[in-house]
Amino acid sequence: FEYLLQVPANRIGYTVMNVGQLKILQEVITLSLFVPFAVFYMKEPLKLDYLWAGLCILGAVYFMFRSELH
Repeated sequence: FEYLLQVPANRIGYTVMNVGQLKILQEVITLSLFVPFAVFYMKEPLKLDYLWAGLCILGAVYFMFRSELH
C-alpha cells in the first residue's frame, strides 16, 4: 500500500521540486513523526540532541529552499 502512494507522489513531487529538496522534505517528515513516537510510545527520554538535530534540519531546509524564497 505504501509503495502505491510513494511512487506517484515521487513522480508528482519531482515535477515541482528537485531531488535534494525532496530528500530534505522526507527527512523533515520522518523526524517530525519519529521523535514524538520515540518519546511518547517508546518512552525514550527527551534529549537536547533532538533539538540540535532539528535545528540542523531547519538549516538544511533553509539552504535547499532559499532560491524559492526570493
